[in-house]
Amino acid sequence: MVSQKVVIKNPTGLHLRPAGILCKEAMQFKSLITFSFKDSTANAKSVLSVLGACVKCGDEIEFVCEGEDEAEALKTLVQAVESGLGE
Repeated sequence: MVSQKVVIKNPTGLHLRPAGILCKEAMQFKSLITFSFKDSTANAKSVLSVLGACVKCGDEIEFVCEGEDEAEALKTLVQAVESGLGE
């Protein structure tokens, strides 16, 4: 299991388009990929789960990846968030 914290930079937070991009990135990997925000945990492979977390700009989330390609999955998702998820 690997984990890393990252701050959401998108001005509008994780709304539908960036949530979709995040899920698309996460679904490339076999590992279980979740993120924790406040007191909840969301499945990074589920758009509804990501949207339900209500993550806004400036919020810090912690990705947790567990599985055979966990290190690569974590690196890819952190890079995607840091690059603004297409925004």
